[in-house]
Amino acid sequence: MIDKPKTRLLATLLTAIVALPQTAISMDSARERRAAPAATRLPAPQGCARVQKPVPPLTTAPSSAPAFLPAQLEVRTPFEPTAFPSGARNYLVYELHLRNFAGETLDLQGLEVIAGTGKRLATFGADQLSSLFYPRGPGLSADEAVRSRQLAIGQGTVAYLCLAFEPGVAVPATLRHRVLLADAYADGPSIGTRQTPLRVFAPPVAGPDWFAAGGPGNTSHHRVGLLVMGGNARISRRYAIDWKKVRDGATFVGDPIDAKSHHAYEQPVFAVGDGTVVAATDGFPDNIPRTSKGFETALPVTMETIAGNAVTLDLGDGHYALYAHLAPGSVRVKEGDRVKRGQSLGRIGNSGDSREPHLHFEVTNSPNLFAGEGVPYLVDRYDIRSEDGSLDARANELPVLEMPVDFRPAEEMSH
Repeated sequence: MIDKPKTRLLATLLTAIVALPQTAISMDSARERRAAPAATRLPAPQGCARVQKPVPPLTTAPSSAPAFLPAQLEVRTPFEPTAFPSGARNYLVYELHLRNFAGETLDLQGLEVIAGTGKRLATFGADQLSSLFYPRGPGLSADEAVRSRQLAIGQGTVAYLCLAFEPGVAVPATLRHRVLLADAYADGPSIGTRQTPLRVFAPPVAGPDWFAAGGPGNTSHHRVGLLVMGGNARISRRYAIDWKKVRDGATFVGDPIDAKSHHAYEQPVFAVGDGTVVAATDGFPDNIPRTSKGFETALPVTMETIAGNAVTLDLGDGHYALYAHLAPGSVRVKEGDRVKRGQSLGRIGNSGDSREPHLHFEVTNSPNLFAGEGVPYLVDRYDIRSEDGSLDARANELPVLEMPVDFRPAEEMSH
């Protein structure tokens, strides 16, 4: 929804501030699905650490008597992740909040992700840590990278993690984290990997040539959209996708500053499941799409305008779907309406904080904008498009960052 993090906008927000009875899919059943060759060839999203054969941890418990106190570094995960399948892999996307409670600056030297069985799943060395923090490398200078992993007294930071489990590697039910310091290490508590039921929904758009811009991964602008709401730091956009339509390598044809030149413009959006409309807004104008000359929203960005024309659905079981940046005058539902899976809700526009026509779609555990945690879900069926034009049919998975996808035609959406 927000095309890139903007410090001033976030500061403003902080101060002001988803089918039939859908089936729950277990990761055990997900692992039993076939791993299609085409999906296997797709690389994991940039920034996601590949988990292959688990191995013993690099560090072991000290043989001598422990110090009076363990390393005073808090290591916690405020919102435990839920593993989800995509292509031939399973993914975990979550955050570690670190805070220094020691009486001196701590120099972070590495991070180990360890399964409940004690086997090491992933390791990040000192030179890799800056890629987990925000702002992150490789744009950082060497000195900035070193400073990014140093925590002064009382200082905190957030490590953004994405683990891609290769085919045949099981996602453990629990895992923990060990932060390596200059002369010690700090162990975090055990966390689970099945926090939220995986619901199966229909896709929010239909037809071919879609692109999962900003989708789940570790380099998406949605990924670092952490905001403090109600006193808690949350990421409602953790699994958000900006659905753009791409043909011949471009999102538009003709005049780039004409919203109607963009392939996604006025494409219909659909209810991903049976539900109730808890919010619907219309009447906000479209923006002139961004070009090399710059960009300015048609209206000042506020909590009321940031999503533009939008619809929020209550899909039950604590799942809420947000459809943002719709075209003015296109919203076909109102608050309180009951909708059916596949029902048309409106059309894609360029309203709100949107730089080119697209559908911002996310599922969270709250009906209020930015106030919930983003949760994963599954799309019942779609095709992944390979560079050679071949299609790989997938079922009950979630597209990840920059995945090219074809959906079934609109007339089949309710089936």
